[in-house]
Amino acid sequence: MNDLDADEAWERLRASRSDPPAGADTAPRRKTYSAALEQAQQLFRAAAVVGPATSPVLAFYGLSQAGRAITAAARSLDGEDWRLKAHGIKTTGFHLPFPDIEIRTDASGTRGSFVKVSEVLDSPVWEMDPLRLVDVWDLLPPNLRYPLTEGDRLTPLYTVGDDIGVGTHEHSLLSVPVCDIPDRVIDAGTREALAAFLVSYPAVAQHESYVTTGALTRGSEAPPDYTRYQVGGGELRMNWLMPEGVGTGFDGMATSAERVAHLRTMTRGYAGSRYFLPVLGSMKRELHPLMAWWAVLYALSMLARYEPATWGTLINVDNSKFAVPIERLLERAINHLPVLIADTITEVST
Repeated sequence: MNDLDADEAWERLRASRSDPPAGADTAPRRKTYSAALEQAQQLFRAAAVVGPATSPVLAFYGLSQAGRAITAAARSLDGEDWRLKAHGIKTTGFHLPFPDIEIRTDASGTRGSFVKVSEVLDSPVWEMDPLRLVDVWDLLPPNLRYPLTEGDRLTPLYTVGDDIGVGTHEHSLLSVPVCDIPDRVIDAGTREALAAFLVSYPAVAQHESYVTTGALTRGSEAPPDYTRYQVGGGELRMNWLMPEGVGTGFDGMATSAERVAHLRTMTRGYAGSRYFLPVLGSMKRELHPLMAWWAVLYALSMLARYEPATWGTLINVDNSKFAVPIERLLERAINHLPVLIADTITEVST
């Protein structure tokens, strides 16, 4: 994934402060929206000029302040529900190996920042059922090439953006490539291996069909016809039935816009791209990418603040295998999060 234009995103956010989104239409919400974005930008700027020893603390608090702007702009929040209290998320297990640090959240319906922003974004919380840091780490698209462990991973599956079907005819199915399928699934080469993998990706598992190495007819038992990448992994073109009653194009076929809309219901957006994300543990749906960033940065910031010696060991490139992945994550946080914050404010205020 290429780095994104953080400067342009901050320009978008700064420009919005003179004409705030509709949700921030009262004086208290407008003042919070503007002040929180100013603090967020200054904290991210500070994070960009320091090293990994302190940057996760600054980046996390930059994101936390942006969360206050998000709830101030959210049309779905009435009364005083937009005001945030405390973090709403906690970490334990700093004595455990780095990938196994545990992350928990406050209960649904409480006022903690993580919980309330998750509510606005229709993103789940998991309360006392802990997630490991590595599981949330793997949900971030830029971490695809930066694993913390060598075990099987559940990572985002990239698909096309909002330009699906531009210039093509109407069609009865939604048909898109599902990318970044791991080698272990492709090497197995069977329909059964693919089905077992997709259990963690309910939206993908609901497909109607996919391209096979043999007959392309519905119900074919031929194995999946993957396209492999030189760098590892591969993709598979898959098809979904359109929702009943959809089809306003020629001969009742679904238009490009209708297929885009259906794809958006099954995926999460990340800076102009769409991803199928896994559903972890007891969750009922996938985490919003902004909340995955929030959880990871919170864990790193707490480790840096309260276990500075351990953190110093982890970021030592001479001795720690985690040092470079951490460095790359923090670099991407500076570049990616302003774009995600700007997109999220548009999402919640529209």
